[in-house]
Amino acid sequence: MDDHPPLALHVPEPEWRPGDTPDFSRVEIPRAGSVRRPPVDEDPEAMRDLAFTIIRVLNRKGEAVGPWAGELSEEELLDGLRHMLLLRAYDARMLMAQRQGKTSFYMQHLGEEAISTAFRKALGPRDMNFPTYRQAGLLIASGYPLLKMMCQVYSNEEDPVRGRQLPVFYSSKEHGFFSISGNLATQYIQAVGWAMGSAIRGDTAISAAWIGDGSTAENDFHAALVFASTYKAPVVLNIVNNQWAISTFQGIARGGAGTFAARGHGFGIPALRVDGNDYLAVHAAAKWAVERARRNLGPTVVEYVTYRVGGHSTSDDPSAYRPKEESTAWPLGDPILRLKAHLIGLGAWSEERHAQAEAEATDTVRTAQREAEAIGTMQTGRRAGPRDMFEDVYAEMPPHLVRQRHEAGY
Repeated sequence: MDDHPPLALHVPEPEWRPGDTPDFSRVEIPRAGSVRRPPVDEDPEAMRDLAFTIIRVLNRKGEAVGPWAGELSEEELLDGLRHMLLLRAYDARMLMAQRQGKTSFYMQHLGEEAISTAFRKALGPRDMNFPTYRQAGLLIASGYPLLKMMCQVYSNEEDPVRGRQLPVFYSSKEHGFFSISGNLATQYIQAVGWAMGSAIRGDTAISAAWIGDGSTAENDFHAALVFASTYKAPVVLNIVNNQWAISTFQGIARGGAGTFAARGHGFGIPALRVDGNDYLAVHAAAKWAVERARRNLGPTVVEYVTYRVGGHSTSDDPSAYRPKEESTAWPLGDPILRLKAHLIGLGAWSEERHAQAEAEATDTVRTAQREAEAIGTMQTGRRAGPRDMFEDVYAEMPPHLVRQRHEAGY
């Protein structure tokens, strides 16, 4: 007779749901400046500890402390603050535009602005990002025109991708921003392949892969780590852990690994875990990983610990699966307010200058929005035509597409 109990599955659950009071007191947040900085060529086996802590630079007083501090000048920090303010203002206006029916869809970056904007400043002009839909800060920090971004969101006549992508699925080779894929995780293996191609050509450009915590459960994530590890591809493998996939908390995709950064250990890849709401920490860790790739030392997995304050997209209502108070309780704070406090402490900023910078960012976004809406939105104006679907697909249009275009009347 079998004395074993019936078999059962473990289904991870978040600690709290709507109606509960969130409490992050059990989340281990190391003291700012306490995490060591290894040599860029340290053996992955010797730095396994860095996947289970959080690299932090800014302390609660707004001071930059520890071995990861001192990477950026005051002027570079001011630029970073302005980039984050511009991204937040852009998000606010585009979210409002979607609610007004001017575009069909939008995805905010609220609470995550430091990650993409700081990372971009660690890259060279020829490096290539393979982003998800929440890294528009890469474009803003590289000087990509807001007008072009808005035209793409509105799918109007000046949309650079001619209405053939979802809103927020930007694309710019010149700005190192590979076309976003709606199929989750495919960009991860593509980034590794691009990096391998760069190495095969004897080039000096590296790539950066981007993925959210939920998509690390996809096959392409693991395939990318196999290839990156085997061939020591010059790539930075970024994981943005914002605690939630569209409605599923991070524990589902993470499994029993403890942290997402620790996934790199099974492939012999060094891994860092970083405070994603600390602009200085993000930049320092990114610069370390980029330097490692540039020196032919191979890939690095970097997990950014952050929090998605808004909904997954304009199609999502987060109040259905998490407490409304959870974002306020999040212990790592607001990335903009933290960098603002640091600059005020340095004497390089003030409350008055910050208010002025916020107003300037809003005005810049409104000016671009007026121009974009004068061209067209989903409701009015000039939009890309059906003929455009046949263009830019092949260098020379094959006969069957020529025939289809003619059948469509173009």
